[in-house]
Amino acid sequence: MHVILGGTGHVGSAAAMALLRQGEDVTVVTRDESKAAWLVEQGAEAAVADVLDVEALREVLRRGKRAFLLNPPADPSTDTDAEERKTVGAIAAALEGSGLEKLVAESTYGAQAGEGVGDLTALYGLEQKLKAQAIPASINRAAYYMSNWDQALETARRDGVITSFFPADFELPMVATQDLGEAAARRLLEPADKTGTHYIEGPRRYSAADVAAAFSAALRKNVRVVTVPRERWTETYEKLGFSKTAAESYARMTGATLDKPMQPENPERGTTSLESYIAALVEGRPEDLLKGAA
Repeated sequence: MHVILGGTGHVGSAAAMALLRQGEDVTVVTRDESKAAWLVEQGAEAAVADVLDVEALREVLRRGKRAFLLNPPADPSTDTDAEERKTVGAIAAALEGSGLEKLVAESTYGAQAGEGVGDLTALYGLEQKLKAQAIPASINRAAYYMSNWDQALETARRDGVITSFFPADFELPMVATQDLGEAAARRLLEPADKTGTHYIEGPRRYSAADVAAAFSAALRKNVRVVTVPRERWTETYEKLGFSKTAAESYARMTGATLDKPMQPENPERGTTSLESYIAALVEGRPEDLLKGAA
């Protein structure tokens, strides 16, 4: 049995589906059982647990032999760094006495030591805690999620505009969540003693201009990029509903991504192009990609 934390989110559900397609037993962990209904229909089991409830989470982990760990994103209206450190600590504590034989964890390109740089430091903390415990663990460091552009669909369709914190021509590694799910499944099915850190990205690197071009093609209208100046990053995040602390942290994370982009020489490359991802999003069928139908 494979236990998937965050099993109803983008990457978690993609990992669950990849395993189910291969005939594996899967339990998805969620705080809202109704969100797991479609995965149960596909053959998964669902377990309700709050990641901060260490005892309850440990009991769920004891159902399986291998687990995929995703640290849940904190509500942006809170102090996201503090909240995500709490969940990292709870996950690490729940592993003690779980009886698991292997772990696979989702991290991020650019994960780094320190505090207050969004996911880059929160997920580095998760990596370090996994390295300090006894269960063999593999780390998948993910490139920038293509799904981060989902929220751009509304303005692209209505106004012919997408907003980017990066310059329009700045290329960075991007990856579709379905490819991350496939990578997680591969790691979970490998021998328990096969560990290490792996970088996962899409077929090639993309810019915001490429995203606008993909929306233009899918919507059959011109879509352009509007770039948020660096001096307005924090203010813009706050307007999106982030607390001041979270906005400052995300602005630092954006700066770290722009100033010191992580570009490993030999990443694992998924097969989902940005163009096919955006086309599915525009047509309202992202589940086709998730379920391996495209």
